[in-house]
Amino acid sequence: MTTTADTGRRRPQPQAGGARPLVVLVGNPNTGKTTLFNRLTGQNARVGNYPGVTVERLPGFVELPPTSPTHAPRTIEVVDVPGAYSLTARSAEEQIAINAVLGLGNNPRPALVVVVVDAGQLTRNLYLVLQLAELEVPMIVVLNMIDEVEDNPPSPAGLSHLFDVPVVATNARKGIGVTALKATIAGALDAPPDPELDLPYPPALLADAEQIVAALPSAWRSSPRRDRALALWALTSIERRDELRGIDANLRERCLAVHRAAGDRDIDQEVIATRYAFLDRHVPGLLDRADEHPPKHPLSERVDRILLHPAYGFAALIALMFVVFQALFSWADPAIGLIEEATGQARGWLAAGLPAGVVTDLLTDGIIGGVGNVVVFLPQILLLFFFIGLLEDSGYMARVAFLIDRIMRALGLHGRAFVPMLSGLACAVPAILATRTMERHRDRLLTMLVIPLMTCSARLPVYTLIIAALFPQDDARWPVQGTLMVGMYVFSIATTLAAAAVLSRTVVSGSRTPLILELPPYRLPAMRTILRAMVGRAGIFLREAGTVILVCTVVLWGLLTFPRSTPPATSDGAAGMAPEQARLANSWGGRLGHALEPALAPLGFDWKIGVGLVGAFAAREVFVSTMGIIYGVGDSDDDPTPLRERIRAERRADGTPVYTPLVGLSLMVFFALACQCMSTLAVTRRETRSWRWPVFMFAYMTALAWVSSFVVYQGGRLLGL
Repeated sequence: MTTTADTGRRRPQPQAGGARPLVVLVGNPNTGKTTLFNRLTGQNARVGNYPGVTVERLPGFVELPPTSPTHAPRTIEVVDVPGAYSLTARSAEEQIAINAVLGLGNNPRPALVVVVVDAGQLTRNLYLVLQLAELEVPMIVVLNMIDEVEDNPPSPAGLSHLFDVPVVATNARKGIGVTALKATIAGALDAPPDPELDLPYPPALLADAEQIVAALPSAWRSSPRRDRALALWALTSIERRDELRGIDANLRERCLAVHRAAGDRDIDQEVIATRYAFLDRHVPGLLDRADEHPPKHPLSERVDRILLHPAYGFAALIALMFVVFQALFSWADPAIGLIEEATGQARGWLAAGLPAGVVTDLLTDGIIGGVGNVVVFLPQILLLFFFIGLLEDSGYMARVAFLIDRIMRALGLHGRAFVPMLSGLACAVPAILATRTMERHRDRLLTMLVIPLMTCSARLPVYTLIIAALFPQDDARWPVQGTLMVGMYVFSIATTLAAAAVLSRTVVSGSRTPLILELPPYRLPAMRTILRAMVGRAGIFLREAGTVILVCTVVLWGLLTFPRSTPPATSDGAAGMAPEQARLANSWGGRLGHALEPALAPLGFDWKIGVGLVGAFAAREVFVSTMGIIYGVGDSDDDPTPLRERIRAERRADGTPVYTPLVGLSLMVFFALACQCMSTLAVTRRETRSWRWPVFMFAYMTALAWVSSFVVYQGGRLLGL
């Protein structure tokens, strides 16, 4: 660092070694920041009319025009960071913004920061600009969405004078002002802006800040004004239960001590009130009229009177979710059928064209069968993200989070957890990916841990088989089978909410942050953006989950295939079996089923169900085909009737039926609660970057499933069922 003689501040040295200058793009959520990033870099990063779409750093490169005839064009690196209303951070995700703009942690210090401001929400957006000015960060302010405030636009010249930094007006959606912004960035890199701001904080607060300054790490120290701004950041960010990473222990302890000594004083309020007093005093002068907050879009206000109404809003939400839920099953079904048919034909062609043997079995049953189990969910995933894209881009998703927040809050969940949980009704894998729209790690983790309890579409074949085989058909008095199916969905939703209430108060307890959410105006969804998001999510699903489940399915195929020898007909467990059944019973998977039988017997399950549960670990619906193999029914998926009859007719050695309605109910409860999905565990591992949470998820769900099935089966027997 160097020190300038006039101010005493230390400036970062230009990046050495000919490295490209780094420019960081920051701003409040939903200000069009990522749209501007795409315009600058030519990338297609995901955008949406919904706060919090950007959840991680996005790098890109921009070629800048020469600043003089003697200079050549140059390329800079631009990084888009998650949106933030301020630099105050309580979570590791919120910490990304301040680490990026200040070059803390392992982040390189940027040469310039571009702050994107919603021109229609000036006072709130300028709070972040004010914080950056206090930290003496060289920056450019972009007044984006200037087209939406044409009747009373803020003055770029006045704003530039207020903070002593360049200001550019843009409309990122149409690319207006982007060329001027590139030229301004080029000029600012040659002559970095030098903002200076000194606010009149209360004396007691300044005394507190001085104590914190003394505890700042040496790498953070710079000019006195910047040190004080960092001290105020630490005082408003560090608390007993925050999730910040890399905070110096001495600094943390000093902050907690200052808060304890403050007594009844509200330090956060003192900082925020002083800053907003400055903005309230100066922002009106930037506008032609005194109403610095332009009125909302009239159409949005009229629509919100219905969609945000406590009664009408929920009715509209339920109707919309019913359409989405029904479409995931009915609209995706033709495509699912085509994929299943294509997979079956591919297996048939290979089986017919290759000599019989273990290699052919591996290709047809292990690899193609494993890939088919993953790809068959793709239509539902594409449809799901199509609907999510529509809801986000139109601005309705923000309304949903607002409506549902009160209910979710009582259970320890964040309002934004609603959409991922709804997605879990189709498939837990994309639902867990959808938790990225939540800022705090604690909220994302809690949602991820309960999503697999929602009844996904993979459980439907199992429920259908058991209900059809063991429960009476509907009669004129009561639709028993239909009621049971609806009951399983209600059971899963109730269990999910109860689990969230328990986990939020135990394993992932923590302070709950209020839902601070801007309601953007309704806009027409950009179909191009939605289609790109669908393609991107499909790629992530196939690449991340598909590879893992393929490997695991091949391993499972090996367990159910080897040893390939058929035991003598008189050997234990093989008597009376067809050769294929005897071979399966003698396989390592069959032996595992026998080994599991003592643990499963209290639930009413025999060793054959144990083998089915082992097979269902790859994918739940594999349970049906595994049972078909066990009972020698071959293609049971295409014609489940024989399998139902075999299950109904199965008897123990004493002549009593193996499968009763009570056993069926116990089995469905087990499937509803057990975490039998390798792809869900793999995606959880990826999202949490740890094996700790997928292991915990598997353990608590398996224990919950066993205990619940035990209570159902043994309780039913006590009642004489």
